[in-house]
Amino acid sequence: MERLNPQSRRDAYGSKINRDHSPVLVYGVPWLSILLGSMTPLLPIIAPAPVVPPFALMIMLAWRVLRPGLLPLWAGFPLGLFDDLFSGQPFGSAILLFSLTLIALELIDLRFPWRVFWQDWLTSALIIAIYLVAAALLSGTPVGLLHASVILPQLLLSIALFPIFTRMVALLDRLRLLRVRRLG
Repeated sequence: MERLNPQSRRDAYGSKINRDHSPVLVYGVPWLSILLGSMTPLLPIIAPAPVVPPFALMIMLAWRVLRPGLLPLWAGFPLGLFDDLFSGQPFGSAILLFSLTLIALELIDLRFPWRVFWQDWLTSALIIAIYLVAAALLSGTPVGLLHASVILPQLLLSIALFPIFTRMVALLDRLRLLRVRRLG
């Protein structure tokens, strides 16, 4: 009878034994994806009006909707701080709005511990709308019907793209939870 090397023998469960999640991926992928979303104003997109959705907010919302306990409540401060560096908004606006967003989502999770896709999409659409209006007000934009019509395409595009962002974050979540083989 031929002796098999225990390392080369595989059974139905052998591929899952002695594997663990990479801490770098588990904790780093959500934060890094939101930080990369904050850097989208560096892309060479030229538009006469604000059309580009708030990528960092939408990625943060998608992470919070898919994995409610993943981002701590205090994460709005550092993520908003980084977003303020690239967004062109007055310093502190994203810190305030990201923090209030995470607090609002936490309160919604306490009130409605069960959720469905439509509830998540409606909640996210409402938060995105409030965020865009509040960001416009904090930037010093005068309030008026003409200025509201300028924000409307950005709002509609953001709401329409949110399920795509959620799907993208779900793929990143699968990458985050890859199991890597431990040596030894």
